[in-house]
Amino acid sequence: MAFSVTRNRRTWWLVSAVLVAVSILGMVISWGQTGGPVQPGLDFRGGTKLQFERDCARASCDKPLSSGAIQAVLDRFGAGAGSSVQVIGQDQAGMVIRTGSLEPKTRADLQQALEADFGPFNPKLTQIDTVGPILGQQLLQSGLLALLISFVGIMVYLSFRFERDYAVMGIVALFHDVFITTGVFAWMGLTGHFEADSLFIVALLTITGFSINDTVVIYDRIRETLQKNPNDDIETVVDLSVNQTMTRSINTTLTVLLPLLAIYFFGGETLKTFALALLVGFTLGAYSSIFIASTLLEWWRKRR
Repeated sequence: MAFSVTRNRRTWWLVSAVLVAVSILGMVISWGQTGGPVQPGLDFRGGTKLQFERDCARASCDKPLSSGAIQAVLDRFGAGAGSSVQVIGQDQAGMVIRTGSLEPKTRADLQQALEADFGPFNPKLTQIDTVGPILGQQLLQSGLLALLISFVGIMVYLSFRFERDYAVMGIVALFHDVFITTGVFAWMGLTGHFEADSLFIVALLTITGFSINDTVVIYDRIRETLQKNPNDDIETVVDLSVNQTMTRSINTTLTVLLPLLAIYFFGGETLKTFALALLVGFTLGAYSSIFIASTLLEWWRKRR
C-alpha cells in the first residue's frame, strides 16, 4: 500500500509549527541578549579571537584547564568585560578566548601571562585572529544580501520552470528549513556553544541549494503526472509523485549526511559547527520537500 503524505498533512504541519515556534522563542531571547537572532561571532561583531593549546610534550596536562582561571587572567589585563572563554579538546588542554580588539603588544603580554599560569602552548596550534568592527558589519551585510538574492533567484527560477504557486510553496518550504536551522543555532548560542561566523552564512546558502533541489524533483514529477492524467484528483497525484521520488530523496540525503558526519567527528574544531549546520539543514530540507512543499501545493490546488 502506497504511503499517503496528503492524508496526514496536518500532522506534518503541526510538527513544523512547533519547531518554528521554538525557533522564534530562541531567536527572540537571543536578540534580547546579543542584539541578533543568533550569537554573533568574531567575523560580524569585530574583536580578537585567541586559540591556544598546551604543549603536553613539554609540560604536564593532567590537570584540565578552568574557564574561571582563564577569565581571571583576562580580568588582570582589563580584557574580561564582554569576553568569552571556552575550554576545548578531549583532555581540556585547549582554550578559545573571544574578546574586544587587542593591540599586538597586549596580545603578546596576555599569551605570556597565560603560559605562566597554565604552561607552554604548542606554537603550531596557536591561532590569533582580529577583525575590525566596520569590516564585521560589512561581512554581515554581504552575507545577508547573498542569502536574500538566493531566495529571489530561486523564486524567479521556479516561476519560470513551473507555475507561480509552485514557486511560492517552494519558497515557504525553503524558508522553513533556513528558519528552523537558525533557531537551532540560536539555542546553541544561548548555551554558549555557538557563535555565528561567515561559515554559518555559507552553510545557510548551501542548505537553500540542497533543499530546493529535492523540492524541484518532487514538483517535476507532480507536473509530469498532472500532464499525463489531468483529470486525476490532486491528492492522488501528489501521493503518487511523492512515493515515486521518496526513495531517491532519502538516498540522496543519506549519502550527503554520511560524509558530513565524518567531517563533524574527525574534521577538527573549525569545521564542527559548519558540518552541524549542514546536517540540520539537509535533514530539514529532505523533510520539507516531502512533507511540507508537496502538501502545501496539494492544499492550495485543492482550494483553488
